[in-house]
Amino acid sequence: MLLVVGLVLLYALWTLRTPSPSSGVPDAVATAATGALSPERIPLVTGDEPIADIFTKAGCVVCHSIPGIPGANGQVGPPLLLGTTGQQRLQDPEYRGQAKTVHEYVVESVVEPRRFIVQGYPAETMPTWYGSKLSALALERIAAYLERQTEVR
Repeated sequence: MLLVVGLVLLYALWTLRTPSPSSGVPDAVATAATGALSPERIPLVTGDEPIADIFTKAGCVVCHSIPGIPGANGQVGPPLLLGTTGQQRLQDPEYRGQAKTVHEYVVESVVEPRRFIVQGYPAETMPTWYGSKLSALALERIAAYLERQTEVR
């Protein structure tokens, strides 16, 4: 019995050791074993922030104009008035995405921005890494906010 406990303890200690750089262990495994977080693994926002902070910290305000978000006057990407333009984009003959609702379209546009490029805006401008840098809660809050934004007339 003592031998079994000793072997289990030895195995547990061996699995928790910090691998050396030349150990052949992939970086992701080494990172998980040491608990270290590299910058690329840290989300831009958690989703618990105020909505304006989510858009600002994520950098959306640099390229897009977004109603109700201070400083969101970007001109590189289309205005984010999805309450007005969302259905039009879903029905556009050039749309090749899978979304059925404006909410799904917003999520898809962030996670897979190359699925549909709004006419008149440059292709390959929206970063493809946003989907991995936003928490699920942040993405949900962004979609919920944008699907309600309409053009002011």
